Amino acid sequence: MGKYDKNIQELLNVSEQINHIKDIDALLDRVLFEARIFTHSDAGSIYLMEGNRLKFRYVQNDSLFKGKKTSNKYLYTSHELEINEKSLAGYVVMTGKPLNIDDVYKIPTEHPYSFNISFDEQTSYRSKSILTIPLKTSQGTMVGILQIINRLDSRNQATSFSKEDELFVNHFANHAAVAIERAQITREIILRMINMAELRDPKETGAHVNRVGAYSIEMYQEWARNQGISEQEIKKFRDNLRIAAMLHDVGKVAISDTILKKPGKLDEQEFATMKLHCVMGARLFKNSSSEMDTMAAEVCLNHHERWDGAGYPGKIKGEEVPLTGRITALADVYDALISKRVYKDAWQEEDVLKYIQEQSGKQFDPGVIESFFSIYDVIKAIREKYIE
Repeated sequence: MGKYDKNIQELLNVSEQINHIKDIDALLDRVLFEARIFTHSDAGSIYLMEGNRLKFRYVQNDSLFKGKKTSNKYLYTSHELEINEKSLAGYVVMTGKPLNIDDVYKIPTEHPYSFNISFDEQTSYRSKSILTIPLKTSQGTMVGILQIINRLDSRNQATSFSKEDELFVNHFANHAAVAIERAQITREIILRMINMAELRDPKETGAHVNRVGAYSIEMYQEWARNQGISEQEIKKFRDNLRIAAMLHDVGKVAISDTILKKPGKLDEQEFATMKLHCVMGARLFKNSSSEMDTMAAEVCLNHHERWDGAGYPGKIKGEEVPLTGRITALADVYDALISKRVYKDAWQEEDVLKYIQEQSGKQFDPGVIESFFSIYDVIKAIREKYIE
């Protein structure tokens, strides 16, 4: 089998694998990673269509980010582009065709598009060759833009993307667009489920669950790397954990409005009823063979358990509490304390962090707390991205 045939086979294998990824963020991570592997490139980003704008959704950069604990904060940057011919991404959306540029600092002035150097200036990075590919389904639906940056030669120097690179990435992008569209629908369904809970409980907002999901996967990734878990296993676990963590309180749909919306403190009987939301949430996902549903049931049931055994509903302790529950517990409490709610003001950040530290070995797993503080810059970036 020649090199071309091997590349085709690998392309087909990866295209099949990405079809099984349910979480949109995990999918974007895998799509960008595989496109970079195909082309031996240093960096890349993905923009997705939202209405008449392109929204930045994912970035990878080995030169800047590899091995740095808080590099994921760049994933939560809020940035968007108008769809016009002035930017590289906008031009590709308008034309629907790939754009392959050898050196973006040498784009002729007569071209309608130009390169935005702001990221390079902020980070001292030097973008050179950029391959911009439309993420377009076979039905012609434009999903977004895949941008691959700085193809590396055998000496790790930036060089131009070949026509073969362009052909392979464009073909892969067509498969990826379909998977992305499917994952977006999955995320929308999840958010609709959460919106149902929000109608019942005003505390359960879309921004809150997005933050809890993002906090959880970032803490897990740091914890897992400290445990020596392989990157392949981490990515698989993250895929399911984000969605599961977002669904942590979905069982509240089974709790009476008189309890959920009571402005004052719950009495003993009311609080006993409120505790049932953990069990009711877990029941929503019973009898499922899906790994995501199994993890969602686990999170729903265990996110109010405590490290010292004083939680509910099972009063289990330590590592008896599943890792998913231990992580989501910290994510949920942190966000509840630092956010303003109809029934309380937001705590001061230093008070929240002091409380969490004091609860190490009591309410929370000390190892999870260590991971939380180790990536706190990422935690703050998530909070700033998903604002109420």
